[in-house]
Amino acid sequence: MQGVEKAGLSVISSGILFIGKESQVSQVTRQKDFTGKPEVLYLSFELGRREWKLGFTIGKGQKARIRPMPAGDLAQVEAEIAQARQRFKLAEDVRVVSCYEAGRDGFWLHRFLTSLGIDNVVVDSSSIEVNRRARRAKTDELDVQKLLSQLLRYHDGEDRVWSVVRVPSVEQEDGRQLHRDWEALTEERTLHRNRIKGLLASQGVFLETKADFVERVESVVLWDGTPLPDEMKLRLKREWERLCLVEAQLRELRSLREKKVSEGESAAMRMIQQLVLLRAIGQISAWVFVQEFFGWRQFRNRRQIGALAGLVPLPWRSGESLNRDQGISKEGISRLRTMAIEIAWSWLRYQPQSRLSLWFQERYGPGTRRSRRVGIVALARKLLIALWHYLETGVIPDGAVLKAE
Repeated sequence: MQGVEKAGLSVISSGILFIGKESQVSQVTRQKDFTGKPEVLYLSFELGRREWKLGFTIGKGQKARIRPMPAGDLAQVEAEIAQARQRFKLAEDVRVVSCYEAGRDGFWLHRFLTSLGIDNVVVDSSSIEVNRRARRAKTDELDVQKLLSQLLRYHDGEDRVWSVVRVPSVEQEDGRQLHRDWEALTEERTLHRNRIKGLLASQGVFLETKADFVERVESVVLWDGTPLPDEMKLRLKREWERLCLVEAQLRELRSLREKKVSEGESAAMRMIQQLVLLRAIGQISAWVFVQEFFGWRQFRNRRQIGALAGLVPLPWRSGESLNRDQGISKEGISRLRTMAIEIAWSWLRYQPQSRLSLWFQERYGPGTRRSRRVGIVALARKLLIALWHYLETGVIPDGAVLKAE
């Protein structure tokens, strides 16, 4: 087919663009120099233990500026942002938006960036898109470019391109330290106890870890009537000392928690007091529910509660070839999800006449053990929603009773 000439251009059906009367072929390429008037400087961080990589751009189609720097050097961060403004010929007061993945570095960098007037978001690492091929290239430079491209999409209006972590205030983050330390010490206590029992069992000895453990270790004899070897005694004593230290710290944390709850100076403490009034909910579970979940997050509906707890179903639908459920999503806060399931079992025991317990017994009670384990997850989700309504409105869940009754 012959081309149609108009204003010095010739277009033919093959899609090739000819310029001028001589019909010279011109290859369309991206501009290297941005000729518009940018309003935003985009910045992404790839955080490592020793080195950070910063990626800068001013819009789609622009080659990213990648800059390595020593980890944690805040002065260097400010210097790199200033150099990026000069490189892209931006005004000093241009808007800067940034992002980095949530992880080991926590939220201190977010607070530093916001103090500079930068619009920063902290991204859930598991929500970032990745190539689905069996093998894919992965480097820090590729990661920072990927974050940068998704940051552009996010600020263009694609809210679901990733999941943004809500950053707590310094006080709210500090309020989560007590129960997390409690969890770590509880695990450590179990570790020391099991190690002591294992060491004794290796010698054919079985002793309870009571207050007079050291004295009883001195008098222990083996199967042939000989005493424990000296090095084994010393190791058991050292392990016992570490166990006693953990026990002392747990008692200290328990006293501190009870004191804070009894005083009730903050809104979070008053919410804990309100939850503790219900049967089946103790101080530890109420503390976790409030400090990790209800105390500083704003929920608009029940779906947000189930999603953040990771207790929502995850279907797999692909036409007619595959139709199955993958269980719950297990996203969000794992320690809260674990506590919610534990309290759901406790709720069945101590609130048997509540509407939730009756619903569970009617639907899952006659079933198998597996069906009851599935049902307890559904009960945990419903219980979290009921507790949210209880804290928001003060209305006790249907059929539930208070400890004073």
